[in-house]
Amino acid sequence: MMQYSKNQRHRAWTRARAKNLLVDFFFYALLLAIAMTCLLPFIHIFAKSISKEAYVIANKIFLIPKGINFDAYKKVFQDASIVRSLYVSVVVTAAFTAIGTFLTISSAYALSRVQLKGRKVMTFFIMFTMYFTAGTIPDYLLMNNLRMLDTWWCMILPLSFAAYNFLIMKNNFKASIPDSLIESALIDGASHFKILSHIVVPLSKPIIATISLFYAVGRWNAYSDALFYIKQRVDLRPLQLKLYYLVVAASESFKAEGGAMAGQITSPEVLKASCIIFATLPIICIYPFVQRYFVQGTMIGAVKG
Repeated sequence: MMQYSKNQRHRAWTRARAKNLLVDFFFYALLLAIAMTCLLPFIHIFAKSISKEAYVIANKIFLIPKGINFDAYKKVFQDASIVRSLYVSVVVTAAFTAIGTFLTISSAYALSRVQLKGRKVMTFFIMFTMYFTAGTIPDYLLMNNLRMLDTWWCMILPLSFAAYNFLIMKNNFKASIPDSLIESALIDGASHFKILSHIVVPLSKPIIATISLFYAVGRWNAYSDALFYIKQRVDLRPLQLKLYYLVVAASESFKAEGGAMAGQITSPEVLKASCIIFATLPIICIYPFVQRYFVQGTMIGAVKG
């Protein structure tokens, strides 16, 4: 009887283990499929960027490059204004991220305090902007009236505060910073500025890194605002806008020279792929340094306060 009981327990343990392995395999396969949907397009673009134009035009490039060719990258680096545009993008992204993160932290802390009168009304007005915006034409008129066209500030100040990031930061403060900790600091005579800088910020590094990454990636990839606001000062064109004009010029030259018969003209598809890789690499290089904060910060900020 005892032997039968042991065998029964062993079979139950085996079935449970097999079930767990099956569930683990399913989730690993699902995560692998999701990862491939992000990785394969990037590999495809990279393969196109270093392949010969004839193979790209014939749609024969999928994941493996054919006829290794770096002419598109040479054309990108030969343009001296690319370095200037890269400098503009770095400065604008750094300033935009710093200002956006500062405004988000300050507003989220203030509006998470129950002592602040009218905080619900102010929060409502902030969240209202998530669903309703003025539009491109009113934004352009506003930039013109503020004399911000063809300046650095037209790419830094607009959208430097995002309601979605504010919501994540506010929920994080309410969920991870105990009210008793703030109250004890106030009783000890600490001001709100000191509490924010010495208590809240050090305890919120994961969510701050996450929000900073959101701001940096969003600003780095944007070019439509520069397309509208930067007209005369070509030295203020960010990298993405400069690459956009480079691709447009290559497309016009390619059509004027007879398409694929123009051996001296780089194919727009190849040039476009190389521009995507060139503009994406800086963010890819930065991401590993904030990756350890990213998941933790997203999960904490997603908790409803």
